[in-house]
Amino acid sequence: MSAYTKINFMDIEAGEGPSQGRFSRKYIDSKDLGVTYWKFAPNFKAEKGHKHSVQEEVYVVIAGSGRMLLNDKVEDLKQWDVVRVAPETTRAFEAGPDGLELIIAGGPKPEGGDGERAQITWPV
Repeated sequence: MSAYTKINFMDIEAGEGPSQGRFSRKYIDSKDLGVTYWKFAPNFKAEKGHKHSVQEEVYVVIAGSGRMLLNDKVEDLKQWDVVRVAPETTRAFEAGPDGLELIIAGGPKPEGGDGERAQITWPV
């Protein structure tokens, strides 16, 4: 392992569509950390959520606003909010009118990952 690594999120390829992630884990040469930049288009609302078996995550709102579904509870999000989520908690996002941008940090994960898609129901 090197003494340090440096990568610019904008140099990492993102997916296409209203929800785009840039995953740095494979570029930062860390066995325990993963950091992701995620951008949601204005008014995007997730139809599915996800959860993990062992990986804890923390979400930092760096721009925009929105809402986060955590199991059956909805939390409003604004710039600079920090939300820690236990692995087994189902989470999903809804972006506000200006979109939603997040930095997500995740701890150690099993080989091959432990993310699992989960059904969600947004309260009315």
